[in-house]
Amino acid sequence: METTFLKSILDNDFYKFTMQHAVIKLFPKAKVRYGFINRGKHIFPTGFADLLRKSVDAMADLRLTKNEKHYLAKFCPYLDPTYLDFLQGYNYDPSEVQITQEGSEIKVTIEGFWYRTILWEVPLMALISELFYKSNLLIRLNDDAIKSVTKDKINNYNKLGVSILEFGTRRRHSYDVHVLINETLQAFGSQSFIGTSNVHFAMVNNKRPLGTHAHEWFMFHAAQYGFKMANLISLEHWTQVYGGDLGIALTDTYTTDVFFNQFDKKYSKLFDGVRHDSGDPIEFAQKVILHYEKMGIDPKSKVIVFSDSLNYDKVKLITDFCKDKIKMSFGIGTNFTNDVGLPPMNMVIKLTEVKLDNTHWQGVVKLSDEKNKNTGTPEMIALAKEVLGIK
Repeated sequence: METTFLKSILDNDFYKFTMQHAVIKLFPKAKVRYGFINRGKHIFPTGFADLLRKSVDAMADLRLTKNEKHYLAKFCPYLDPTYLDFLQGYNYDPSEVQITQEGSEIKVTIEGFWYRTILWEVPLMALISELFYKSNLLIRLNDDAIKSVTKDKINNYNKLGVSILEFGTRRRHSYDVHVLINETLQAFGSQSFIGTSNVHFAMVNNKRPLGTHAHEWFMFHAAQYGFKMANLISLEHWTQVYGGDLGIALTDTYTTDVFFNQFDKKYSKLFDGVRHDSGDPIEFAQKVILHYEKMGIDPKSKVIVFSDSLNYDKVKLITDFCKDKIKMSFGIGTNFTNDVGLPPMNMVIKLTEVKLDNTHWQGVVKLSDEKNKNTGTPEMIALAKEVLGIK
């Protein structure tokens, strides 16, 4: 069976690099663990772990090229030159990733310093997805059909007059399909396609990469500073590193209601907007608009980035509601990069534990606006809900 290899160290979501930059500055001694969750109960064929192991081991050879470094310096001036120097010298350490297989189940865990291991999650998921289809000999639509489907989608978004972002790296069918998608979006999406979260493809498109931070930023802060302070200190640290740049705040690590109770006027004004990643998008938009109005801020001056399992019908529903009330954009992932005539994979890799200076390993929690997206042990989830007053 053919093994899959990554072609660039930048073949990753942008928020992994922005968080890595911040972690190096603020938490250089922190250690973390991540774990793979097979939500879709996918059946992995015999020998899959060995295939994945070979692909992971090959990542040790990836290096930031001079052209890639120049690209980051040009399009991301808020990344310190010292960080770009670090990234040029960085290499993946495959010993940080443990892979085992029992029957049709695989177990993948990551452990090490946070500033190093933070880059593994997205490319690992992309490799697992691509190898899953290859090893099961599943045949996708041909290239022309994929381009046709994508062209139809982006033309519909053009007509809708919305801003579309491509967020599909982690659960893409394959690198080759990802290439086709970005080529098609770039060719036909001039009215709506504003870019991608994948830094490699953003460089190919000669656009700035898109993204800010992920749930793990807030989950780590809860372990460090407590559940009640996690949102506030996460935002404060983000502004310490980036000032007013990268100003989209993720709201649902400990439920949106808890977030907006803490999203005071200072941060409401400083951040350009918020990202929706779980729960009912219309209810979310209503809460956001009401929040800004309470703060005396014109909602039309702010933006919501919607990014939860989007397709055209969902985007149109949201657009019809938000139009003339608040600005919006849409990060579309799997519906772009894994709509190839096969069922897309349902999987995640999540932060599971953190270890701070001279302390024990501590479990972390995410309390999504959708209950089935909660992560953490039942005991830690119960503790977080009690501390935050969530029923």
